[in-house]
Amino acid sequence: MGMQTLIEDKLREALSPDSLAVTDESHLHAGHAGSRDGGETHYRVEIVSPVFVGKSRIERHRLVNEALPLAFARGLHALAIRARAPGE
Repeated sequence: MGMQTLIEDKLREALSPDSLAVTDESHLHAGHAGSRDGGETHYRVEIVSPVFVGKSRIERHRLVNEALPLAFARGLHALAIRARAPGE
Protein backbone atom coordinates (compact mmCIF):
# COMPACT_ATOMS: atom_id res chain seq x y z
CA MET A 1 0.00 0.00 0.00
CA GLY A 2 1.34 3.42 -0.95
CA MET A 3 1.70 6.22 1.58
CA GLN A 4 -1.13 8.32 0.14
CA THR A 5 -3.57 5.42 0.31
CA LEU A 6 -2.45 4.63 3.86
CA ILE A 7 -3.02 8.24 4.95
CA GLU A 8 -6.44 8.37 3.28
CA ASP A 9 -7.55 5.05 4.77
CA LYS A 10 -6.43 5.89 8.31
CA LEU A 11 -8.02 9.35 8.26
CA ARG A 12 -11.30 7.98 6.92
CA GLU A 13 -11.28 5.28 9.58
CA ALA A 14 -10.48 7.62 12.48
CA LEU A 15 -12.31 10.82 11.53
CA SER A 16 -15.17 9.89 9.14
CA PRO A 17 -14.61 12.99 7.01
CA ASP A 18 -17.23 14.63 4.83
CA SER A 19 -14.40 15.47 2.45
CA LEU A 20 -10.73 14.54 2.26
CA ALA A 21 -7.95 15.52 -0.12
CA VAL A 22 -4.41 14.19 0.33
CA THR A 23 -1.70 15.58 -1.94
CA ASP A 24 1.87 14.31 -2.22
CA GLU A 25 4.14 17.37 -2.12
CA SER A 26 7.38 15.42 -1.69
CA HIS A 27 8.79 16.72 -4.97
CA LEU A 28 8.71 20.24 -3.52
CA HIS A 29 11.03 19.15 -0.70
CA ALA A 30 13.70 17.24 -2.62
CA GLY A 31 17.04 17.72 -0.91
CA HIS A 32 15.47 19.00 2.32
CA ALA A 33 15.37 17.34 5.72
CA GLY A 34 13.27 14.19 5.74
CA SER A 35 13.31 13.88 1.97
CA ARG A 36 14.29 10.56 0.43
CA ASP A 37 14.55 8.95 -2.98
CA GLY A 38 11.14 7.83 -4.12
CA GLY A 39 9.33 10.60 -2.24
CA GLU A 40 6.26 9.81 -0.14
CA THR A 41 7.57 11.95 2.73
CA HIS A 42 5.70 15.29 2.59
CA TYR A 43 1.92 15.58 2.21
CA ARG A 44 -0.84 18.18 2.35
CA VAL A 45 -4.13 17.12 3.96
CA GLU A 46 -7.37 19.04 3.58
CA ILE A 47 -10.10 17.46 5.67
CA VAL A 48 -13.62 18.40 6.74
CA SER A 49 -15.06 16.31 9.56
CA PRO A 50 -17.85 16.64 12.12
CA VAL A 51 -15.33 15.37 14.68
CA PHE A 52 -13.71 18.84 14.54
CA VAL A 53 -16.81 20.74 15.73
CA GLY A 54 -15.91 22.77 18.82
CA LYS A 55 -12.22 21.85 18.62
CA SER A 56 -9.32 24.29 18.35
CA ARG A 57 -6.88 24.24 15.47
CA ILE A 58 -4.29 22.48 17.63
CA GLU A 59 -6.79 19.84 18.77
CA ARG A 60 -7.76 19.18 15.15
CA HIS A 61 -4.14 18.81 14.09
CA ARG A 62 -3.51 16.44 16.98
CA LEU A 63 -6.44 14.26 15.91
CA VAL A 64 -5.04 14.06 12.37
CA ASN A 65 -1.54 13.23 13.57
CA GLU A 66 -2.80 10.68 16.12
CA ALA A 67 -4.55 8.80 13.30
CA LEU A 68 -1.27 8.30 11.42
CA PRO A 69 1.34 6.52 13.61
CA LEU A 70 1.82 3.81 10.99
CA ALA A 71 2.43 6.39 8.26
CA PHE A 72 5.05 8.17 10.38
CA ALA A 73 6.68 4.83 11.19
CA ARG A 74 6.88 4.12 7.44
CA GLY A 75 8.68 7.37 6.65
CA LEU A 76 6.09 10.15 6.55
CA HIS A 77 8.11 13.21 7.53
CA ALA A 78 5.73 16.17 7.35
CA LEU A 79 2.07 17.09 6.97
CA ALA A 80 0.56 20.43 6.05
CA ILE A 81 -2.93 20.24 7.54
CA ARG A 82 -6.11 22.21 6.89
CA ALA A 83 -8.76 20.73 9.18
CA ARG A 84 -12.24 22.21 9.24
CA ALA A 85 -15.63 21.36 10.65
CA PRO A 86 -18.61 21.22 8.26
CA GLY A 87 -19.81 24.70 7.34
CA GLU A 88 -16.49 26.42 7.97
